[in-house]
Amino acid sequence: MDGAEAVQDAITLMNSGNVGPELRGSSRPDGETPGMRKVLRLIEQVAPVDSNVLILGESGTGKEMVARYIHELSPRAARPFVPVNCGAIPTELLESELFGHEKGAFTGALTARVGRFEFAQSGTLFLDEIGDMSLQMQVKLLRVLQERSFERVGSNRTVHVNTRILAATHRDLEAAIKAGTFREDLYYRLNVFPIQIPPLRERLGDLPLLIEDLLAGARKPGLSPLRFSREAVECLMQCHWPGNVRELSNLIERLGILFPKQEVEARDLPDRYRCPQPVREAAPEPDPAQWPEGGMDLKGHMSGVELQLIQKALVQADGTVAGAARLLHMRRTTLVEKLRKYRLSY
Repeated sequence: MDGAEAVQDAITLMNSGNVGPELRGSSRPDGETPGMRKVLRLIEQVAPVDSNVLILGESGTGKEMVARYIHELSPRAARPFVPVNCGAIPTELLESELFGHEKGAFTGALTARVGRFEFAQSGTLFLDEIGDMSLQMQVKLLRVLQERSFERVGSNRTVHVNTRILAATHRDLEAAIKAGTFREDLYYRLNVFPIQIPPLRERLGDLPLLIEDLLAGARKPGLSPLRFSREAVECLMQCHWPGNVRELSNLIERLGILFPKQEVEARDLPDRYRCPQPVREAAPEPDPAQWPEGGMDLKGHMSGVELQLIQKALVQADGTVAGAARLLHMRRTTLVEKLRKYRLSY
């Protein structure tokens, strides 16, 4: 089965509603592309082990979903999974949020409070956007990772924790280390087992499955189910998706409001998601008048035509090899061989 057939089968399955339960009600990330198969394989390998995991990827790629799935497959699955967005909590409040505080520890501390580390006792603590944590908090976190103990704010009593740490960031931490904004020792403490999530533009073959999964999860009050035509899905597969899966989720919710209980056609998509040209455009018939009297070098002529089409596909795909391969209806590896043949950079 080639890539086009696989996409058609996924679209047919998506529109039929006969999707297995493994795509619903679970934190398992969906994906059949090589990049996502690698991610799933790494998750299955590290989940049973209590190692720290650093999940890397652009914003909106589903880093928290990966963390939840690691927790679900781990021996700690029956215990709490506690997420903390380190970038959303002010620095002066993050210490109390993570470690808790005693009554009267600071202005406004009217009662004692348990921190997220204690909430996650025997479970998993997910530190999202760890790259946004201040250097002061990085020092305190490093101590907890080393000693598995801490004190609440305003207390001198040591609390011991048995908590697995999963961290995630969209930032380049190695560049942050060079810039002096992230501690190298903390990086290596967290980066025991890195998992890199590919952006959506590099796994567009998964888009039909992602749409079905998001449709299944978008059961909000007043939001009616909808379907996508093949042409609409093909248009979406030509998009760049800077916001990744989160952007796709927002688009589906928007279309669900605009076209309740309908099939979304390509013309219904917002302008930025419409195809720049018809998905299938008939090739122009050759002009017999251009046939030279003395014949022609067919092999050389075909190579020239092939080179021009490859160059046009690369321009339309914003320079991405995978995108150009989809436009040319060929495998990415085949296109890479042709790029080498014509000495084109990629």
